[in-house]
Amino acid sequence: MNILELKNIEREEGAIYYFRKYTAEAVLELPIETVSTPISFSIETGPFGDRKISVKVIEAPNYPVLPLLSALKAFILDNDKEGRLP
Repeated sequence: MNILELKNIEREEGAIYYFRKYTAEAVLELPIETVSTPISFSIETGPFGDRKISVKVIEAPNYPVLPLLSALKAFILDNDKEGRLP
């Protein structure tokens, strides 16, 4: 399974600067097909710069959820470090 991209990323505005909430559509390449599923995630930055990522899959595809969540967290962390998230 590969995460191809995050489409339609929307950031929810909040008063807390170290906590960011997003909604997006994840494009996943599964062994059988390529699917698009809606997700929501949040990134909380700690006082030492560490990031805690929480991901919620709104409509889970026909694939095990735990590997999907760990792959999404790694993909989101890479995108955040490279500055691709709004």
